[in-house]
Amino acid sequence: MCTGKCARFVGLSLITLSLVCIVANVLLLVPNGKTTWTNIDNLSVEVWLMSGIFGGGLLVLCPGIAAVRAGGKGCCGAGCCGNRCRMLRSVFCSALGLLGAIYCLSASGTGLRKGPICLKDNAWGYHFKDTEGSYLLNSTEWDAMCQQPPHAILWHVTLFSLMVAASCLEVVLCGVQVVNAAIGVLCGDCRKKGTPQ
Repeated sequence: MCTGKCARFVGLSLITLSLVCIVANVLLLVPNGKTTWTNIDNLSVEVWLMSGIFGGGLLVLCPGIAAVRAGGKGCCGAGCCGNRCRMLRSVFCSALGLLGAIYCLSASGTGLRKGPICLKDNAWGYHFKDTEGSYLLNSTEWDAMCQQPPHAILWHVTLFSLMVAASCLEVVLCGVQVVNAAIGVLCGDCRKKGTPQ
C-alpha cells in the first residue's frame, strides 16, 4: 500500500475514533442520559478532565484530517514533490495526536479503575476507589452498589471502556501515521501521475 493510500485510511479511522471519544465523554457528563446529576460534586474528576473531548477527540481529529489531506494531491500535484509538504505536516500532527490519545487512555483507565461517584449509604463519593477495579467483576450487583444515579456503574464502565478501546486504537494509528508520513516525506508518494486521487 502506498503512503498516500495508507495516510487516507489512517486519517479516516482517526476521524471516526475521535468522534467516538467526543460522544462518549459528552455522554459521561449526563449520567443515565439526564442532566439531574451533572454537577461538580456528582461526576468524577476523570469526566471533568474532558480527555475524550480534548485528548482523544480534538487532538486526534486534527491529525486525522491532516492524514486525509496528506493522502490527497500534493501542493505540486501527484508525481512532482510527491506530497512531501503535507506528509511532513502529518508527521507533526500525528505526534501531537499521539500525545492526546495517551492522555485520553490514561485518564479513561484511571476513571475505569476508580469507578464513578455515586450515592451509597446516603453518602456521595468514590465508593470503589479502594477496590483497585475489582468492582468490575461483580456486574450482577452494580445496581445495588449505587443508589443514585440509576445504572451509574453500567453507564460509567461502558463509556470509559469505549474511550479506553478507542484511545488504544488511536495510539496505534497515530504511531503508524508518524512512520508512514515520515516515509512519505523521505521517499514521496508512490502514486504515479494520472492516478485517481
